[in-house]
Amino acid sequence: MSPRALRVLRWALLGFALTFTLLHASGIAPLRFLQQLDLAIDDARLRAALPGTKDPRIVIVDIDDASPARIGRWPWPRERIAALADELFGRQQAATVGFDLAFAEPEHGDEVLARALAGRPAVLGYIVSNGPAAQRTGVLPPPVIPPEALGADRPAVARWSGHAASVETLATAAPVAGFFNALPDVDGVVRSLPLLAEVDGALRESLALAMLRLHAGSPRVQPVLAGPVLAAIELEQGNDRLRIPLDARGAVKVPFRGAGGPAGGSFDYVSAADLIEGRLPAATLAGKLVLVGSSAPGVFDLRSTPVAAVYPGVEVHASVLSGLLDGRGPLAPDWSRGYEVAQLLAVTALLALLLPRLRPAAAAFATLGLAAALIAIDQWLYRRHGPALPLASALLLTALVYAGITGWGVVVEGARRRQLARLFGTYVPPELVAQMARDPQRYGMQAENRVLTIMFCDMRNFTRISEALPPEELRALINRFFSAMTEEIRAHRGTLDKYIGDAIMAFWGAPVADDDHALHAVQAALAMIGRLDGLNRELRERGLPEIGLGIGVNTGLVCVGDMGSDIRRSYTVMGDAVNLASRIEALTRIYEVDIVLGQATKEAVREALPLIEVDRVRVKGKQQAVTLFTPVSRVHANDSRFAEEVRLWNLALVHYRRQDAKQALTSLAALRDGFGSSALAGLYRQLGERIERWSLQPEPPEWDGTRTFDSK
Repeated sequence: MSPRALRVLRWALLGFALTFTLLHASGIAPLRFLQQLDLAIDDARLRAALPGTKDPRIVIVDIDDASPARIGRWPWPRERIAALADELFGRQQAATVGFDLAFAEPEHGDEVLARALAGRPAVLGYIVSNGPAAQRTGVLPPPVIPPEALGADRPAVARWSGHAASVETLATAAPVAGFFNALPDVDGVVRSLPLLAEVDGALRESLALAMLRLHAGSPRVQPVLAGPVLAAIELEQGNDRLRIPLDARGAVKVPFRGAGGPAGGSFDYVSAADLIEGRLPAATLAGKLVLVGSSAPGVFDLRSTPVAAVYPGVEVHASVLSGLLDGRGPLAPDWSRGYEVAQLLAVTALLALLLPRLRPAAAAFATLGLAAALIAIDQWLYRRHGPALPLASALLLTALVYAGITGWGVVVEGARRRQLARLFGTYVPPELVAQMARDPQRYGMQAENRVLTIMFCDMRNFTRISEALPPEELRALINRFFSAMTEEIRAHRGTLDKYIGDAIMAFWGAPVADDDHALHAVQAALAMIGRLDGLNRELRERGLPEIGLGIGVNTGLVCVGDMGSDIRRSYTVMGDAVNLASRIEALTRIYEVDIVLGQATKEAVREALPLIEVDRVRVKGKQQAVTLFTPVSRVHANDSRFAEEVRLWNLALVHYRRQDAKQALTSLAALRDGFGSSALAGLYRQLGERIERWSLQPEPPEWDGTRTFDSK
């Protein structure tokens, strides 16, 4: 390549990388993998800066593994908790005691525990919850910020519809209480803890904040608003003020001190059994802030955190309380997005200045050096001033340029090999060609059993279109259709098996292994539906019927390899899972949805995509019932009313399987009235029509809720 062409390539790469990362940094098109990378960087940053010292002000009373063995099986009766409270406030002279425990159910020992808590600096814990099953039990503590203090626009902190607070007897004796819920991130790791949450229309405090305020003489909490955002809270007592910055959820990042647990060295742990049995010398805990919780696996209060995969939940609260006492903690400032954009522009300017003056190898070293400098600056800012700032997009920007420059030599040197591979790419999947080209001696096409995901895709309205078009135009349309669908299959790591008339068969997970083959197959199906818009627009303009798709996807054990006769062979799959995928595809017309997934595919996809249950069926040739699902687009799933739509549909299915036609039709009527324009309206309609036919042809009394299909 000429020097000028290489310069053009460099500028094009730079422009693409900048646009790609700026869309993420500005929030226009956030990228999940960059968000996860920033979380990983944040975790590494936190671990590198752990103080590794003990906070002597806070003690954790641990209901450890030995305590139930010595004192009695958990959960303990309230009289035993009362004995523990008496020991802490009496002989031990604890300054403040917080209970990382819930007392939501009344017990016969409540009066005993109430007497032990009355008039003492105790903070009770409680749980907040959301969802259709959320209950409202117990007596909530008074709000720390009443609704009138927030103005007309309430801040968008975490809102909870339910709570399991202390029973009235205990709430009266110890009126100070705080919720102890955590806020795990998308990967299930606890990095933040809410200090405030909206419960029952008012802002209430967490266990850690309640303990801090009770210990400090109950200072007043003032909201610090930045427009409609609750940017921070201030604790006011006389002329003293403590400002605590909050994120958009009303939470703070947890300032972890160490690995956690009794051996972690961050806090003193005292066995609850030792206290109840009076083994601890008197006044050992005098003046201490005490948290009562558990590190025992059997109590189920363990969390996954950046510093340990298994971390006591009570120590998460202790870490936040320690940070609040010191007025310290990692921050996620509200100006971080602007900082990220400025950082990307600065990186771009530096690369634009360096690249034209450097040879490819030197430019590669320069970009690596820039990445190292970005990491060093980020670490310095974090250790010196505490802000946890985004770094992943800037690192990606440098990595893209580095990969482009150093990879160019590989591109040129391998041009002839790739040209040869393209000759075979028409017949063999590109992944297989690349694998053969890398190491042909080790590759074999022999048949083997493997769990794969299979897709059957059938064009709808083909007969009507074929009657309306001359053969040459029909051939061109079919070729465009197959090309578009095949592009999406290959773009999502799929292997094209064959074309069957106006249908397509493909599979995922072979020849190149893919742990996420089910997810990629479903993503391909959604993309294939999206590709129809262009074709249908042209058909509408010509007054022709539109093309539809019916896609069936199933996952299971199949035989995959080179199969066929001596005359013709192909790399294909066979097995029961393949037959079921074909049967599932045929059901898309009946259920009036574009995509139907088998139960095994749904289990493999897990929570990666929003899925809706379609029905439980028994197809021809199989005795075992299978539950079917259909994926929902992200736009649909992100609609604020989607949860209600799912609730009504699931309710309709439950009543349908109980043969309760009246209740099922009531739920379906609510779906028709509230979600008539939903992409799933056809699914709801066909169930209603089926139930209405019961008046003429009811299901037998012993029917198990499974629909049986006797034809393919």
